[in-house]
Amino acid sequence: MTAASRSSVDVVIIGGGPAGLSAALALHQLGITNVVVLEREAQAGGVPRHTAHLGYGIRDLHRVTTGPRYAAELRKRVEAAGITVRTATTAVDWLDDTGLQIADATGISTVAARCVVLATGVRERPRAARLVAGDRGAGIFTTGSLQQLTANHHQRPGTRALIVGAEHVSFSAVLTLRHAGCDVVAMVTPLPCHQSYAPLRAATATRHRVPIITGTNVAEIHGRKRVEAVTLTNGQRIECDTVVFTGDWIPDNELARRGNIDIDIASRSPIVDGSWRTNRRGVFAIGNLIHPAETADICALDGRNVANAVAGWMATNNWPTDPLRIVVENPISWISPGAVQPRAAAALKHFTLRVSEPVADATICISQNGNVLWRCRRPRRLVPNRSISISASWLTKVDPAGSDINVTLNVGQPHK
Repeated sequence: MTAASRSSVDVVIIGGGPAGLSAALALHQLGITNVVVLEREAQAGGVPRHTAHLGYGIRDLHRVTTGPRYAAELRKRVEAAGITVRTATTAVDWLDDTGLQIADATGISTVAARCVVLATGVRERPRAARLVAGDRGAGIFTTGSLQQLTANHHQRPGTRALIVGAEHVSFSAVLTLRHAGCDVVAMVTPLPCHQSYAPLRAATATRHRVPIITGTNVAEIHGRKRVEAVTLTNGQRIECDTVVFTGDWIPDNELARRGNIDIDIASRSPIVDGSWRTNRRGVFAIGNLIHPAETADICALDGRNVANAVAGWMATNNWPTDPLRIVVENPISWISPGAVQPRAAAALKHFTLRVSEPVADATICISQNGNVLWRCRRPRRLVPNRSISISASWLTKVDPAGSDINVTLNVGQPHK
């Protein structure tokens, strides 16, 4: 290893999407300027680069714009601040607590940092991982590959598409397909209802007269050279030449796993505390890596907020240990953050959780050692794949010497 292949920075951010770029900008505003962002793709900006419809920037830019314009604005701000972004560069392994081995077109090199922020995002579960039987003809996509095909190569994916899934990104796929001149014959979901918001459904599926078939899934795909039809688990056959698998998110956690960072079994995300700290000293995790998956502007706010926590760590060199875990019970799937540091102030103001099945008239209860710390009734139906935000006010009641925190969902229990 030559001297030229080594570098040293204060902070290295892995991932150049909305969370990573926003973190770099916020750190720069705090006076932490020796920062490098590593992005494995040829251009920073993340998924929004390929999503041509409106809906981006509401929470962070305070205006509504398209995905490509949103990503371009973040890149513009980063460039204006003089922040280094190394594209087509991958972090492949750890050297010590916060040292990394990286690879780019020139070969392997190392970067030493005082702090690492993981913002590697998520990916959709593809057809193979869903164990869908049948032929492997052309015309099978995820939302991500579909959007890259239409945005980057301006190609028409097909003429009649079936969308697998009915969460937020599934309705985004409806818009992408329609803009590309492809009809959507149906959306299918194994859940008993769609999992997005009524206005989004109205602007997409309802507007374009797309039926949503609930309680079933794709069992088999037919068509050796090109998709010709699918058979659903309910026995129904639907003629189509395109199948788009949407959502069912998997965090890009490979680097976290290599670093022996604790991973939540249910969400497959790194476990962080209220200041986005992992169990690895000097390593933070933000964005959709820790809550798969939220909108780009929510991830961007993660990036903004983690900056103060990073600055605090660099100023004090204090890294709390032995956090209390947060344990959830069915039908709660996961909660983020998944740990608390009762002896250290938390930066966040709320927690995010998801449920595995629709639940009506439920009461969320947080307890420790049998004592209720917080309780809140949710009379509106809770739906899978849709985030539920709960207050972090109960953190002040946590016993530092107590047991782990329990979060339960009691259906039909009156609020007291």
